Amino acid sequence: MISKLLSGLILTFLLVSCSSTKITSDYDKETDFSQYKDFHYLGWAKQSDQILNDLDKTRIEKAFTNEFAKRGVKFVDKSEADATVSLFVVVDERTSTTAYSDYYGGMGYGYGYGYPRWGWGGGMSTTRYQENHYLVGTLVVDVFDAGSKKLIWQGVASGTINENTKNREERINRLARAIMVNYPVEPAD
Repeated sequence: MISKLLSGLILTFLLVSCSSTKITSDYDKETDFSQYKDFHYLGWAKQSDQILNDLDKTRIEKAFTNEFAKRGVKFVDKSEADATVSLFVVVDERTSTTAYSDYYGGMGYGYGYGYPRWGWGGGMSTTRYQENHYLVGTLVVDVFDAGSKKLIWQGVASGTINENTKNREERINRLARAIMVNYPVEPAD
């Protein structure tokens, strides 16, 4: 079902502004990241192939290639690389429920100390529920030491998928920049 929903969306969560995207990262604090001067891409996971088209894969790889280059790590052929970068996408279908309650009080007729008086009586309330179905996309960037194949850094961006397709390349670049802010080597520029 998710793949049918994605046919028109093609990972447009990348197009949501970075302020609504949750960015997290983690790294091996014993690793000297300055020793990595080049990298290669491992390739996309099979599930990512079902979610992304080739244009988006190329845009994402280009955005991360530029971000690594700013940190002195250049893209090279696999046999020469110090590091291996893996990119993959996961999409989850989620549901949120919102409840709206309306309270209506009623006027009642009551008795008190021997004579009738008006006052608030029982009321009623109505609660309506609304379910919203939406998709959450997650882009994961893993960096491995090419020799030991040990994971040394991971960046994750997660956000609601949006159907807006304007300025796709610029938004992908902003997302890559936001993820790479937490990489242990600062950009040179």
